Amino acid sequence: MKALILNSGMGTRMGVLTSEHPKCMTDLPTGETILGRQLRMLSLAGVSDIVITTGYYRGVLEEYCSSLGMPVRFTFVFNPLYDRTNYIYSMYCAREYLAGEDVVLLHGDLVFEFSVLRDIVSATRSCMKVSSTEPLPSKDFKAVVKDGRVTAVGVEFFEDAMEAQALYKFRSADFGVWMDRITRFCESGRTGCYAEAALNEISSEIELFPLDVRDRLCSEVDTREDLENIGLKLRVPEPLNGAGE
Repeated sequence: MKALILNSGMGTRMGVLTSEHPKCMTDLPTGETILGRQLRMLSLAGVSDIVITTGYYRGVLEEYCSSLGMPVRFTFVFNPLYDRTNYIYSMYCAREYLAGEDVVLLHGDLVFEFSVLRDIVSATRSCMKVSSTEPLPSKDFKAVVKDGRVTAVGVEFFEDAMEAQALYKFRSADFGVWMDRITRFCESGRTGCYAEAALNEISSEIELFPLDVRDRLCSEVDTREDLENIGLKLRVPEPLNGAGE
């Protein structure tokens, strides 16, 4: 199993907080960065092979990861078009490193409880994080859930929808079907959309299940306000054995 962390974006909505490093290196009130917290939890969950897409401040990001001294293997994949493509193209750039693998996929701006990641990693089926208790966001991802399966993901869906975040576990066969469609999109010049546009086209060909975390923390940091709100929810960093969650 490999983890894919998407970190090629510029994070412009964070203002000066991303003026010298990628958004994923933003400090949290716990004393960790967003990425440092993700990597620690991935290691605790037994995921030691991590692919990270880069773009904005790629050198700073690579040096930071190396400085952490974590027992993980990093593969950095640069998206040369990071300033004019969406992360669908970053995934396309990383395709050769993920072929034939089960994949845990997450955006680099997600902050979550360890128990959420643990449940994703241990899932035996392809799944996506959703919440039945969080209100539907007006502009962010929702998952359409019908007959117990995720049939579409996007910002535009409201009917039969649940709040969702880009935290997935894919079985290798399902991920391969999605990546084939991503490849088709990118090689035909469709690189400005979310990768979920390609996912929606093949949702009937795979079985993607919702993993309902209810009130457990799993939120993205898009703005400084998001960072402040998440700071209010974070507890003292979890012990290294993951106990307490």
